[in-house]
Amino acid sequence: MSQKIRIKLKSYDYALVDKSAEKIVKTVKATGAVVSGPIPLPTHKRIFTVNRSTFVNKKSREQFELSSYKRLIDIYSTSPKTVEALMKLEIPSGVEVEIKV
Repeated sequence: MSQKIRIKLKSYDYALVDKSAEKIVKTVKATGAVVSGPIPLPTHKRIFTVNRSTFVNKKSREQFELSSYKRLIDIYSTSPKTVEALMKLEIPSGVEVEIKV
């Protein structure tokens, strides 16, 4: 087979992303493929500013932040055994996985 597989992980919780990336790397290395990563991609922060009161006190505001964490894993010299192991892998909910072949 010997092709490159790129896995992109995305989540709002950095611990889940790191745990999932570690699990993927460990599984792929067990099948004999070469792994590059996990490479941390820039954290995307979304900041929301909301008025604390509905009518008065315009200057009184509250800010909320929503951060999304991303990791990139490249897998080289894959075999059918590697692909099968990746398909059977259990990833926790809350982690978005995007696979490109």
